[in-house]
Formats: sequence, structure tokens, C-alpha cells
Amino acid sequence: MTSTVASLADRSAEKRQVALHSMTAAAAMTLLKLAAGLFSGSLGILSDAAHSALDLIGVTLTFFSVQVSDKPADEDHTYGHAKFENLSAFGEAGLMAISCAWIIWEAMQRIIAHRVELRHSIWPVLVLLTSIAVDFWRSRRLRAVAERTGSAALATDAFHFASDIWSTVAVLAGLGATWVGARLGISWLSYADPFAAVIVSLMILRMTLHLSRETLAVLSDQVPAETRSRILREVEQVAGVLAVEQVRVRRAGAGHFADLTLALPRRYTFEHTGELVRAATEAVHRALPEADVVIHTVPRQAQAESIFDRVRAVAARNNVSVHELSVQSHHGRLRVEQHLELDETMPLLQAHNFVTSMEAEILSETPEVDSVLTHIESEPATIEQPDEMVEEDRKIEQELRAAASLFPEIADVHEIIVGRAGEHISLSCHCTLPDDLTMARVHEVMTALEDRFKLECPEVYRVTIHPEPVTDNLR
Repeated sequence: MTSTVASLADRSAEKRQVALHSMTAAAAMTLLKLAAGLFSGSLGILSDAAHSALDLIGVTLTFFSVQVSDKPADEDHTYGHAKFENLSAFGEAGLMAISCAWIIWEAMQRIIAHRVELRHSIWPVLVLLTSIAVDFWRSRRLRAVAERTGSAALATDAFHFASDIWSTVAVLAGLGATWVGARLGISWLSYADPFAAVIVSLMILRMTLHLSRETLAVLSDQVPAETRSRILREVEQVAGVLAVEQVRVRRAGAGHFADLTLALPRRYTFEHTGELVRAATEAVHRALPEADVVIHTVPRQAQAESIFDRVRAVAARNNVSVHELSVQSHHGRLRVEQHLELDETMPLLQAHNFVTSMEAEILSETPEVDSVLTHIESEPATIEQPDEMVEEDRKIEQELRAAASLFPEIADVHEIIVGRAGEHISLSCHCTLPDDLTMARVHEVMTALEDRFKLECPEVYRVTIHPEPVTDNLR
């Protein structure tokens, strides 16, 4: 977490630094171009100076926007402040459009109404060449920082200054054509300067429209369809996801917010669901690194759900646990038997009503089942505290070992624990069996052992036997 915060701080500082340098360069070039335009009387240079003045306003907006955009989310801006960069880019595009309208109007006035004689000099040319060099330098630097930080405002400035190079070349061409016309006496070349101003304005307008479309797309939460498709492809590959029911993505500055709704098997536990959500979040990050991801889950019935899965889903929905669940066929009809644990303090009538309602749910979920039989057991409300082993407990352990010796499959019985909770006696143990014994046979042996043991010790209320392979006990 500390390294992430440090990384964000470094990127923020780098963005502010490059924006400040760009602002300083824009101020210097605006003053130089204005002086060169007034000295020469060139509308092309004056239009370029106006363009640079708007650049200055734009980079000033960028400088302040990158400071605001990196602020963390607060109560008034729960998604953060990143869209301030997009608003800055939109404002810059609007200023560029206004300058285009003024330059085109002034150029048409010069072409139609009167001419302005230009004062040719090497100094305006040097200013324009310097402008080209400065624009080339800062556009490359801004683009590099924008790619590292994902800043929309810096990317807009980089694109803007790269296009400025061509507009300045157009102004130079206009000045050159005007100078050639004055030297060779070609009168129509005197219109080259205002014509170059119109060309510059049209180039700016084209760029403005492009920037406006991109900025409006971000402000209106428009995201490329391919981005959503990438997220879908990645998340659908996560094992356990039944379906991606909704994907919503929005962008703010350099960041993305992804909101997904996933359909998961309803039999999943909270822990399993949490693990799957983490896996889905990682899948989204593969498509959109560093995105802020929120995932909602909804339980759905899987196509391959068995009767057991559906019964357990009903139990989970009612916040109870079932065990010794079985499905029996009787005269061609299916019957479900289950053991259900309820709070030991619950009155019988309330327990009966609860079980009746739950059985109705099971029959609704499993139409192929004809009836449900539920064995109600009390769930102790207190933590069991085993007493010290007494002579009776040793007798119980001896009876268990004697019963186990009657079954040739049982290699040994160990970790025998006799516990007491009130008047109830419980026993748990580990039983070693051959590695290749089938689970069906294991179940038969364990059931037979439990029945045989309870014949000798009917006072034992509950028996829990954990089977283990021989190989496991040799380690």
C-alpha cells in the first residue's frame, strides 16, 4: 500500500512538473509571436500568436486540473476528481474553436475588403522556427508523461502541440509566398498570408472536433465496445462463474471504474464466493489494469445441480445445516430424508412450522421428489466442555476398540475423545482403513461399527468416526 501511494505521488508530481514547463514555454512563445506579428503585420503570425495565447490558457487549465484530479475521493466526489482533467480538455477545445472563428473572420476581411502590406524580416521567420522546435520538444515530453500516467489533459496538450507544428509551417509557407510575390511582382500571392491563416484555423478546427468528441465520450461515460468485450472474455473464463449478467464501465481521467454482476451457483459458501470474487477482480485487472472494480453476486441454479445440491441450497437459504442427507426410491417415488439441527431452546410448535415450511420449499425446488422426511435434532447453544476422563470413559474407549476388532478392514482406532455436555455423552475417533477400500464399503464399515458400539454403550448420544487411509498414518 505504501509503495502504491508513493507511486501515485510520483506520477502526480511528474504531471505537475511537465505541465508547468509547458505553461512557461507557451507564455514565452505567445509573447514572441505577438511581437513578430505586430512588427511584420502578418495575420498568419498574429493568428499563430492567438493560437499560442489559447495554448497558454489551455496549459494553465491543465496545470491546475492535474493538481485537482489527483486528489483522493471525498464525500462530495465519491469517484474522485479525475474528470477535472477531462473538463479541462473540453474547455481548451472550446477556446480553440473561438480562436478559429475570429481568425477566419479577420482573414476574410483582409481578402475581401483590403490588403495589408507586410514588412518582411528574418526575425519573424526565426520566431516561427523557434516555435516549431519548442512545440516538437514539449509535445514529445507531454506524450511520454501522458502515456506513463494516463493523463487525459496532458495527452490533449501533446496532441495539440504536435498539430501546432504543421500550423506554424503553414504560416511560414504563407510568409514565403508573400515575400516571393513582392519580389516577383505577382499580386495574387499577397493573399497567401491570410490564406495561410485560414488553413491554420481549419486545421485547428479539425483538431478541436476530434478532441471534443473524445472528451465528450469520457464525460458521457462512453467506453469502447472492445474494452467491455475484453472484460467479458476474461471474467467468463473464471471457473465457477455461471454468467456475467451485467458489465458497466466508466472512465474518469486516467482511471476506470468497472461494475459487474456475476451469477454464481447458489450452493457456494460465503468463503467460496469471496475467493471467486477475488479471481474475477484479477480477471478484470488483466483487461483494465488498476481499474476500481466492484462485483455484485447473485445466486443462480446451475444446470447440473443434483437433488442433494438443491436441498442444501434450501437449507443454506434458511440458515440451517443438514446432514445424513439421502434420497430413497420407494415404489417408483423419490423420498428425501435429512437430519436438521435447530436451536435446542426452540419450542416444538415453532420448530415444526419451520420444518414444514422448509420441506415445502424443497418439494418446490425438486418436483421429481414426492415426499420429505426430516429428523429434527437440537443444536447445543453452549460450547461443549469435556470433563476429565473417568473410569466410565475408559470403559467406553475399551468397548469401542473391542467393537472395531470385529471388522478385518479396520487396522486401528486412535485419537479417541469422549466428551460430555450436560447429560449427553459424545465420542469421536479416527479409524485407519486400507487405501484401496471404496467409499461405499468405508461407509458400510463405519455404520456397522457405530451400530455395534451403540449396542454395548447405548448411553453414548453421538458418535463421529473419521476414516483415514493406512498410507496417511505411515508418514
